[in-house]
Amino acid sequence: MVQQRPSDGTPFAGEKMGCDTGEMVVIHRMFRRVFTDAPALVRRVPIGDTQRSRVIGDHVAEIARNLHQHHDGEDLLLWDRLRTRSPSCALHVEHMRAQHAAVAEILRELEAELPAWQRDADSEGADKVVRILEALNTMLFTHLGNEETLILPAASTSLSQREWDELGEHGRTSIAKNRLMIQLGFILEAFTPQERNIWMKANVPGIARVLYNLLGRRQYESYYRLIYDARPS
Repeated sequence: MVQQRPSDGTPFAGEKMGCDTGEMVVIHRMFRRVFTDAPALVRRVPIGDTQRSRVIGDHVAEIARNLHQHHDGEDLLLWDRLRTRSPSCALHVEHMRAQHAAVAEILRELEAELPAWQRDADSEGADKVVRILEALNTMLFTHLGNEETLILPAASTSLSQREWDELGEHGRTSIAKNRLMIQLGFILEAFTPQERNIWMKANVPGIARVLYNLLGRRQYESYYRLIYDARPS
């Protein structure tokens, strides 16, 4: 459970400031990957193939929800704390809020257009969805880069590790349990095999590593083949 922060963003008594923000870069890498792929996935759906348009549309809707939930966690748990504790970062925080609002508006457009294309699998609907995804990528990739250069350095000195970990917990609890292993698979896809082992040991509890190796990897690979019509690397 995410612990409620003080309403004014001040730290809890006795907490040591300083945290490792590296996990955020990993999550950003995953978002860059899946959203880069999304327009081409939509374009490759044959005209009139509504079975395929439903599959790809559901995938796009899912990664869009995950992005929204990721941003919701930052809105809830990050910005007030940074603005209070790192005044020099206040302008950057407001810039991030504005970018979140811009991304949210594009996500609403995507949510509105996806169902019609999923139902009809027509070229006009596909063009609309692709244009929205391309606009989203332009805004999102700028935002992710800004966050990594302007926000993460300040967060690493202004938040405690417990507070930072709340962001990750918020993200995990926002995802349906039967989709966690699939998301983990997409995260791991960006690593080399050696990097995957190191990252898993440092960031994933032992029981979850066992479950991924026994069941989760097959679940991810099956989903990947469904979406990409290929095996993951």
